[in-house]
Amino acid sequence: MKKVFTILGRIILGIGASILVFVALLYMAFNQKLPSGKIGDEADKLAIQMRNSLNYEAYLNTNYLAWTFKNKRQYEWFKKEGSCIVVWEKIKVDLDLKNTSKSKVFLNGNAYSGEKKQEHIKKALAYFNNDSFWLVAPFKAFDKGVERRLVELNNDEKALLVTYTSGGTTPGDSYLWRFDEKGFPKSFQMWVDLIPIKGLEASWENWITTKSEVKLATHHQILFYKVQLTGLNTSE
Repeated sequence: MKKVFTILGRIILGIGASILVFVALLYMAFNQKLPSGKIGDEADKLAIQMRNSLNYEAYLNTNYLAWTFKNKRQYEWFKKEGSCIVVWEKIKVDLDLKNTSKSKVFLNGNAYSGEKKQEHIKKALAYFNNDSFWLVAPFKAFDKGVERRLVELNNDEKALLVTYTSGGTTPGDSYLWRFDEKGFPKSFQMWVDLIPIKGLEASWENWITTKSEVKLATHHQILFYKVQLTGLNTSE
């Protein structure tokens, strides 16, 4: 029996060492410094071009957005009312985005006011901040507390660095938007607290034009990791 545990221990140590080596290789291959850029009219024009390419007017007029995030969480966002229904596992939160203390929690379909109510509300808000960002980030470049910088890359490509200095769940995160030859957003690189490797690139693809005529991406690829948005529906 002692021999079995010794062998298992060596296997576990070997797997752990392999994971550490793999992460170290990824870090060396992809980790990048946050680029510098210039704040001003050119950066603002690039941000305006990005959101206009996706029909910004239609986004402004869109009130209802529904989607499923990675087949795990469901959302019904009433944008103008400032509320969102968030559902995961056996929990539903009617999230009041203007005053979270007014949010309602349901467990297995029944109203819940137990000791974990605030924890569920806090988690629902964090889920919403993250999962809605993967849906509408191109329209958030002019949110309060956002800084925009024009970054000129080595190949004369112009990119847009967007930094969220306040708000959300992790203020201070930065994203470098890249565009295709028509000015359409195709990806961004991320410098975020939650990811130790800085500068990882996430694709923005599989765009659809919704019922309210706003264009939204439904697929993102980050190395081997996929973020898929399904069941997308919008209305004015």
